[in-house]
Amino acid sequence: MSASAPEPRVHQVLATLGYGDAIGNEALGIQRVLQAAGYRSEIFVETADPRLEDLTLDYRDMVGAVGPDDILIHHFSIGSRASRTAYALPGRMVLVYHNITPPEYFIGVHQDLVKLCFRGRRELTAYIGRSELALGDSDYNQEELHSLGFGRTGVLPVVPDFVHLDRPADRALAGDFDDGHTNVMFVGRVIPNKKFEDVIRAFHVYRTRHNHRSRLLLVGSHSGFEKYLAMLQGMIARLGTPDVHFLGHVSNEELTALYDTADLFLCASEHEGFCVPLIEAFYKRVPVLAYAATAVPATMDGGGVLYDTKDPVYVARLMEAVLDSPEVEDAVLSSQDAALARLRGKDFSGTLLRFVDAVASGPPRPAPEVAWDFWEQFDLFERLEELRQFRPAVYRALPDRDAGRGVR
Repeated sequence: MSASAPEPRVHQVLATLGYGDAIGNEALGIQRVLQAAGYRSEIFVETADPRLEDLTLDYRDMVGAVGPDDILIHHFSIGSRASRTAYALPGRMVLVYHNITPPEYFIGVHQDLVKLCFRGRRELTAYIGRSELALGDSDYNQEELHSLGFGRTGVLPVVPDFVHLDRPADRALAGDFDDGHTNVMFVGRVIPNKKFEDVIRAFHVYRTRHNHRSRLLLVGSHSGFEKYLAMLQGMIARLGTPDVHFLGHVSNEELTALYDTADLFLCASEHEGFCVPLIEAFYKRVPVLAYAATAVPATMDGGGVLYDTKDPVYVARLMEAVLDSPEVEDAVLSSQDAALARLRGKDFSGTLLRFVDAVASGPPRPAPEVAWDFWEQFDLFERLEELRQFRPAVYRALPDRDAGRGVR
């Protein structure tokens, strides 16, 4: 930001600011950097966790408050009323893409989310011409933006500040697990792409064949995915595996205590845009085993142990190799320490401010011309495309448009 240039306001807009949520933590971190650099910066949302509401403004307050000289950092996930409002406002837009899970993961589990993810991935393309700059929070997400047709892209790295894990540990929940048993842990929302069933299968083999004094701690909200949770619990009952604990959403203080009691972090997720809990485990010095899919290898950056098979017998052997050998565990932790140091060495603040300066150097952006029924027509197009993909017989049943015209 040059000294002679007028100072734009740099605001953020996102659907919801969640407590302990990776996107929410990043938005708060961005705001701290912007305010420290002298920018006026607010966070506009549709909804916020009650514990964070005082840090936000309602998205409708953007109308009249955002001008052509301002910059909107738009965190895009599934699409929302906040997103669509931001689209129609003046101001230069920086889109930050956190990835949308492919909808096929939710078929048979959460039909509404199938539609939301499908439409969200399509709606993202509407911002190609609206955004001055599109940023992924990982190389994986940047590549997806580029493949969709965004011209000017970059990477705003996720560099967690771990403030939420530096608070005094609340051991009321974790205290029962600090009893000499081996604690295998995974942190993530209980949704199908995280592949909790693969974590459970590997743990079942590990507990059955290698270590009867072990338990599995699964930390994360299952709200909205009760059907998937019931499927997982049914699988556990069929396997006859004891000591599998679904702990739900926990506070930051409880999460800190759970990491303190964990002996191994096991991830089997098949789709991640970054996966912050992997880095949290690095920070808390818990050895990590993770399935090498999507952004996970780049996130781990040579730290921990990657595996490329879902064979639970093989994964259980890896678990034993790490947990039963202090030398192996020390080597794994050393690799994670080095990867974490590389990540923390990235200049997040400088990178963010350089992106802001680059966008601010461009001309002001008036409000785009948006027809009153733009989004209505967009939704109609989306529904037709959904039918084209998932119900192609509907189109094959239509009469030939040339039928009845005769042949000249």
